[in-house]
Amino acid sequence: MSNYIDTLATLGTSTWLDDLSRDRLDSGNLAHVIERKSIVGVTTNPAIFAAAMSQGTAYDADIAKLKAQGTAADEAVYALAIADVQSACDLFLPIFERSGGADGRVSIEVDPRISDDAAATIAQARQLWAAVDRPNAMIKIPATAGSLPAIVDALAEGISVNVTLIFSVERYRQVIEAFIEGIRRAAAAGVDVSTIHSVASFFVSRVDTEVDKRLEAIGTPEALELRGYAGVTNAQLAYAAFQEELLAVELPEGANIQRPLWASTGVKNPDYPDTLYVSELAGPRTVNTMPEATIDAVLSQGNLHGDTLSGSADSARDTWQRLEAVGIDSADVFAVLEREGVEKFVDAWNELLESMSARLA
Repeated sequence: MSNYIDTLATLGTSTWLDDLSRDRLDSGNLAHVIERKSIVGVTTNPAIFAAAMSQGTAYDADIAKLKAQGTAADEAVYALAIADVQSACDLFLPIFERSGGADGRVSIEVDPRISDDAAATIAQARQLWAAVDRPNAMIKIPATAGSLPAIVDALAEGISVNVTLIFSVERYRQVIEAFIEGIRRAAAAGVDVSTIHSVASFFVSRVDTEVDKRLEAIGTPEALELRGYAGVTNAQLAYAAFQEELLAVELPEGANIQRPLWASTGVKNPDYPDTLYVSELAGPRTVNTMPEATIDAVLSQGNLHGDTLSGSADSARDTWQRLEAVGIDSADVFAVLEREGVEKFVDAWNELLESMSARLA
């Protein structure tokens, strides 16, 4: 039977699950989510693996083996994460094949502590790509200024990349440029570009959290009535950039378009509809990676009202101009969000390493 996630797919938005753990795999839960909830991909990040590996007993047997081998904490974390990603890739392989490689994807992220080191980032991207050794894997690389060259290099070498931690349209334009350069270099080097897929993960709810806080501090009626609009309009402006700067470019023959992916789509403010960042960001050639609670909200409530991305640019620009008119400093908002985004993943990673060190000791 068709459900609202299937309806979302007809609008052009693929739904991926923003979570992965050994418990999901071993219990059959991930297979259930694929079959019953129409999920066609999975994303992970350091915080997700930190939560997964720090709870329960699912990893105990493997950790005991790694301890006996004298494995260091960071190597142990990646060994466990790679095994999970490989298992998930195998589950999603039929979807990957049916979709021509666009969906059925499973992402694994490079160490967030090296986000400003392009050489270290591309080196680890190569290692992870080879270690996972699945055609439907994606390597997540943050869209920091330091990592942009690594994104180009990874794509040029034929590695499928999930570019993550994008907050501003300005940064997204740089990601588009990096994608185009990487694909063109790959084609020039004789790489089969039809095998390379990429998504650009544009974060949504965190924008509202930061901007709403500033609007409340400003406190004027004009400012307060704009709460809850920044996240969606910022993403709609990113989609306009996608249409204007990527869809209009001539890529090498056989190349796949890098799709915008809406990330951080779980609603942080309980006053906003659970499906806000789904229903307002539905449209062609996009992905929405959601926590399962948001997936369940879509399945139960729907609240979809067609393609809300195509033709949204003018209204989004007007809203963003109003935000700046009441005192929102866009450049500062996005600088804070990128810095805090990296810091949150670094903190989660360090906590995971400390926990793993204790278990291996």
